[in-house]
Amino acid sequence: MKHRITLVTTFVVAAFLGCESKPEAPPEPPSGTSAPSVSGAPVQPAQTALDAMDKRTPVPLLPMMANHQKQNMRDHLVAVQEIVSALATRDFAAVEKSAGHIGYSEQMGQMCTHMGAGAPGFTAQALSFHHTADKIGDAAKKQDADAVLRALGETLATCTTYHAAFKQQVADDATWTAATKMSPPSSAH
Repeated sequence: MKHRITLVTTFVVAAFLGCESKPEAPPEPPSGTSAPSVSGAPVQPAQTALDAMDKRTPVPLLPMMANHQKQNMRDHLVAVQEIVSALATRDFAAVEKSAGHIGYSEQMGQMCTHMGAGAPGFTAQALSFHHTADKIGDAAKKQDADAVLRALGETLATCTTYHAAFKQQVADDATWTAATKMSPPSSAH
């Protein structure tokens, strides 16, 4: 079993490092070029080159939403780390508790729907992650380590599928409103 936990830990680290991989050296854009971004600030030539290479679907988010989403993803990573650590010691109560942090809730569903309003397919993929994570807790309740590992693998597969398909695009109020057909949240100002 220790070998299996080591494999899972290696898989988790590799999956998340893959999300953070950097592209090969981008081609140099013409000197002095700069285009406005959706947030109104000028985009640097290197960012423009990266954006041209990254063909994933942009998810338009207001700055505070993008920051909130990134914090949620970091929290998800902590939960996954806790699950792996707890599973190594057969602490199924801790596995279940940590899985609950990434599982589905009405509040999480509303947040995913709101965040994905400007990117078709985003909400379904995000909700799939949370529903799949529920299986980790279900397996922990049964104290079934193999089922926990299978559910964790399935959950992480939804992560890699999501990150392969979508990227954040920080947007100003007008761009976000046009993409989502919604008014910006009042706390964005």
